[in-house]
Amino acid sequence: MCGIVGAAARREIPEILLEGLRRLEYRGYDSAGMATINASGALHVRKEKGKVAALESAQREEPLGGSTGIAHTRWATHGEPSRINAHPHVSGNDMALVHNGIIENFAELREELSASGYEFVTATDSEVVVHLVHQALDQQPGLLAALSSVVEKLEGAFALAVISSDEPETVVVARQGSPLVIGVGIGENFVASDPLALRQVTDRFIYLQEGDLAEVHPSGLRIFDQAGTEVVRPVEHLVQTTDRADKGSYNHYMLKEIYEQPDAIRRTLGADTGDQGFVSQSQDPALGELLASLQSVQIVACGTSYHAGLVARYWLEELVGVHCDVEVASEYRYRSRITHPNTLLLTISQSGETADTLAALRNIAPAEFIATLAIVNVANSSLARESDYVFLTNAGPEIGVASTKAFTTQLAALLLLIVELAKTREISQATVAALAESLQALPAYVEQILPLDARIRRVAQRFADKHHALFLGRGIHYPVALEGALKLKEISYIHAEAYPAGELKHGPLALVDDDMPVVAVAPGNELLEKLKSNLEEVRARGGELYVFADADAGFDNTDGVTVIPVPHAPEHVTPITYTVVLQLLAYHVAVLRGTDVDQPRNLAKSVTVE
Repeated sequence: MCGIVGAAARREIPEILLEGLRRLEYRGYDSAGMATINASGALHVRKEKGKVAALESAQREEPLGGSTGIAHTRWATHGEPSRINAHPHVSGNDMALVHNGIIENFAELREELSASGYEFVTATDSEVVVHLVHQALDQQPGLLAALSSVVEKLEGAFALAVISSDEPETVVVARQGSPLVIGVGIGENFVASDPLALRQVTDRFIYLQEGDLAEVHPSGLRIFDQAGTEVVRPVEHLVQTTDRADKGSYNHYMLKEIYEQPDAIRRTLGADTGDQGFVSQSQDPALGELLASLQSVQIVACGTSYHAGLVARYWLEELVGVHCDVEVASEYRYRSRITHPNTLLLTISQSGETADTLAALRNIAPAEFIATLAIVNVANSSLARESDYVFLTNAGPEIGVASTKAFTTQLAALLLLIVELAKTREISQATVAALAESLQALPAYVEQILPLDARIRRVAQRFADKHHALFLGRGIHYPVALEGALKLKEISYIHAEAYPAGELKHGPLALVDDDMPVVAVAPGNELLEKLKSNLEEVRARGGELYVFADADAGFDNTDGVTVIPVPHAPEHVTPITYTVVLQLLAYHVAVLRGTDVDQPRNLAKSVTVE
């Protein structure tokens, strides 16, 4: 979602700020801006609607100078995307602020500030914060104290960074519910919402904890916890390469990341280290004893990660006999609930910063669960740091907003968990061995899917002028259909829905005509004959069918039915192989429609607001 970059240095920092924003472009945004304090102590602000490139162009034409500054990429929540609504926001011509998150009580605060004489020029919730800090600075001894007093009045989630001409070498920050890190340099220090933004200037980072405030200078920094006590947070040295990925010969990051999936899954499975157990890879032996005792799993996630949880429910209940509930985090966090005894809370998130999933974790009652386990792709994310146990998918940076390798590696991690659980249950050694064997061969099965690319590209041509599509699946492949529909709508802007195939006659069949393509996921399992009957209902209404079927499933091309044979794979890994097929379909449809594949409109990579 929104990106923050800030710097307090002894050198010119506008290019550092711009490069930081470039590195955060993958998150999705609609405007960009920066504010600097120059050598004479004057504050200057520049903002542009659209891409960072527009801000770069403006900077070339009329350069801003300065060694202290903040910058931001905005994803609109309050107020339309525009230059006026872009960050940074200014108060009194001498203070600027950037904000990630949402201020829930902004309307009340805005009324109070207006009554005090402050004039508002934007429609954002963020502008109230900069005016509050400006107002507080008249009563508080210093910028940090002013920000601290304001934070107490705010309701919602926020990461804040503020600069003022009164303290021209200082950036002050606050974190509540939205990630923020400090980049530690030599004779300079930085702040950002993601370490990726600062890897060009440092590899040492301090991860601020919930409720922290900090004051950053070129020569040092101070951190205070929520109680106002000065604290020392550990400095972590990031040695892995997390710089922006290069598209290489691919036209889009998304396609590159689709093709990276076999290698990404190998990393998830520990094939590169030879350490291929869920417990051993989590680096916490106590997890093994926990898994042996659990009786139920509650999965909480959002979006694509929620679909991974739905697949896992089938695996947990069918393969290892463990009860499982799956719920969307934004619903789970707000309802009254009953938790079964000996239940593990399993959260799934690519970024580890998904606001609703984090809130669900933070809002559980003491002793409600025997433990919390997070499956994430970012080692130092909030979800990873706040859970009892962590499993890293090691998918590598995913730049495309629409998740591909992050999703399939989540599924691989979940199937690895299933194998671990199977070892602790009364399941035959032969069954456990077969599961483990199919899992270790999974990267090879995914590699067999990729040569279908050209054929799927030809099929995609029939979707390019459509406005709606229907996806069908049965059993464990219903969540796969959900994910396929989500991918198509995310990047091609075609309205797509998914249903269990058996539900067709309970309403969706009314939508079927010759202008609505119907996509069916049809591996050769025990529900295949039932699915065939459902698809006949579609053909009888003149619907155009596109069936992705196991090569041995017995589907034939007929009038109105296009069959795309999919290489055979063991039943329990087909949710992953068929997902790759549907990713390719969505990608090629989007390319044909000319959309922004890697940064689709209105979407963000890491959803850090409710």
